[in-house]
Amino acid sequence: MSTTRSKTAILLLLFATVFLHLTATTTAIGVNYGTLGDNLPPPAEVAEFLQTKTTIDLIKLFDANPEILRAFANTSISVTVTVGNGDIPGLVEASTAQKWVADNIAPYYPETKIIRVTVGNEILKSAVKNWIVNLVPAMKSLHKALVNAGFKDIQVSTPHTLSLVEHSEPPSAARFRVGYDKQVIVPMLQFLRETKSPLMINPYPYFGWAPSVSDYALFKPNKGIYDENTKITYMSMFDAIMDAVYTSLKAIDYDDIEIVIAETGWSSAGDPEEAACSVENAKAFNGNVARRATESIGTPLMPKRIFETYIFALFNENLKPGSTSEKNFGLFKPDFTPVYDIGIMKTGQQQSGGRQRGGGRGRKSTPGTGTPTTGGKKWCVAKGGTSNQALQANIDYVCSQGVDCKPIQAGGACYDSNNLWSHASFVMNSYYNNYGRHDSNCDFSHSGYLTTTNPSHGNCNFE
Repeated sequence: MSTTRSKTAILLLLFATVFLHLTATTTAIGVNYGTLGDNLPPPAEVAEFLQTKTTIDLIKLFDANPEILRAFANTSISVTVTVGNGDIPGLVEASTAQKWVADNIAPYYPETKIIRVTVGNEILKSAVKNWIVNLVPAMKSLHKALVNAGFKDIQVSTPHTLSLVEHSEPPSAARFRVGYDKQVIVPMLQFLRETKSPLMINPYPYFGWAPSVSDYALFKPNKGIYDENTKITYMSMFDAIMDAVYTSLKAIDYDDIEIVIAETGWSSAGDPEEAACSVENAKAFNGNVARRATESIGTPLMPKRIFETYIFALFNENLKPGSTSEKNFGLFKPDFTPVYDIGIMKTGQQQSGGRQRGGGRGRKSTPGTGTPTTGGKKWCVAKGGTSNQALQANIDYVCSQGVDCKPIQAGGACYDSNNLWSHASFVMNSYYNNYGRHDSNCDFSHSGYLTTTNPSHGNCNFE
């Protein structure tokens, strides 16, 4: 009897260990929660909405708003708070750092899951010398104050724009900016390594958009950009930016430091001259970012890596200064209506913006036949020899267009972790079916072709 109980206990322990591992390594999407609006809902309603209606489990604040921190108490949502840029010089003093922790962390933690404090935002880009020279000393001082207060698990970091890096094209040539590299960047990276905190980056292909590179910026099928040094063809600007940061870290032996995507996003509306801004573009970009935050896609130099990711922003904010585009980065309107759907609603009801077409799909194919069909039936598949980068770009694009990609995800009927060609072919065929079965819907920058041979296999039905 005791032997049976022991075996049962071991099995239960093993199951629990595996479950916890899977839970710990599955990351949902985060958002930047800004408050520059006069029509935004109360924080308590926001907390309830995110907790019950969405898969968002991370928020990042641009301050340490006490009302928001109270609202997110006793939820499962992790919170990052921010020290204002102007407060950085003062935080170098131990007493000031201690008071900041006492005022902004102690009253709310651990009921509110504060996981990180960011010291300022985009400080190097600001070019304010007093902020820059005091950045790392302030980070160290604040970390010490947190530890002394008993908050050892709260990380300290600071977000950067791509201005942290110079010569970012091609990614293999990227290096940290001369002038800041030894004085600021290396001491900061050493601090991050010692405290097991991440380097936080704000990668924005949005700001690199131009008509000539629109598909490249939006994860859509394109010819890609070739890096002669690594022999890699980059199919998205996002991947190129992330690998430029990684290359810079590796060049000075700090590539062991985790990278967090602190901000990225796309505006859904702009002034007449802001051609990049549209619901379609925002949905395509942010949809792919959200999917990459939950799947082991990674980048060419960081394959299968999942990045903790925060999309900018939670709401459209009508009081933000600047152009119309600045007011329209939100995933949601102030009444919680999605501006567009990127698959983060718990209901699973996707809003495809009218782009997904229903109706008949024609005669159902027989799975696993592998033989030519009669009646002119065709399937869209990827060409043999297509690069993995191009295949992944096709998957990214199709999955951002309202096509159901669940069959190629873990547990799906067509999931095969070692067969990217099969995944791409399945979603390319789904896109071809959904959008009218026109030959042009199977082009994918010349990487797709139509076949009369049914590619269905096993339980994977290409219908």
